Amino acid sequence: MAQAIDELVDPAHTALITQECQRGVIGDLSALPELAQAARAMLGNVAALVTAARAAGAPVIHCTALRRADGRGANRNARIFGYMAKSAHPLLPDSPAAAIVPEIEVAASDFVLPRWHGLSPFQGTELDFLLRNLGVRTIVGVGVSVNVAIQNLAFDAVNASYQVVIPRDAVAGFPREYVEAVFAHTLGAVATLVASADLLAVWRKQPEPV
Repeated sequence: MAQAIDELVDPAHTALITQECQRGVIGDLSALPELAQAARAMLGNVAALVTAARAAGAPVIHCTALRRADGRGANRNARIFGYMAKSAHPLLPDSPAAAIVPEIEVAASDFVLPRWHGLSPFQGTELDFLLRNLGVRTIVGVGVSVNVAIQNLAFDAVNASYQVVIPRDAVAGFPREYVEAVFAHTLGAVATLVASADLLAVWRKQPEPV
């Protein structure tokens, strides 16, 4: 029997993870215009979820991608890495491109967790350790892309024994037909797919954390 959504995403054991919601990925400095266009529809939902999660006492972790100006240590073993390396706005530390898009508030209580390689926010980062130290058992994943990183996030989280919840209207990828196929045939098999409104209904009724 499926776990009730209010139990599954109880803020006491749930964290919200935003994935690569950066200006150089989905914002005005994006090197991926198709992805940036697809992501426009999700930004309001992501922003609302971040605010509601934080108010309910659930940790918010912004997972970002970075690279050095000289490219040292960065992956070169997939086409997507070569494409991003040619960006006019590389994801350099503290650069405008690396910043979270302005639509999504980053509060002092949030974590911002960069990675320097790979496609997953889990692989080789502190994410798993932070989540365990925070007592997290359920991850709500939002951001981009359904094509690559959201799938990586879901698989790695499940392999690490977390429950995974993905709001369909707070993630993005392209083309739309492919995204729907991934929901139906891949993510739906490993994660609980919901609407942002389902999560907001739970988190907004929570008492304010003391």
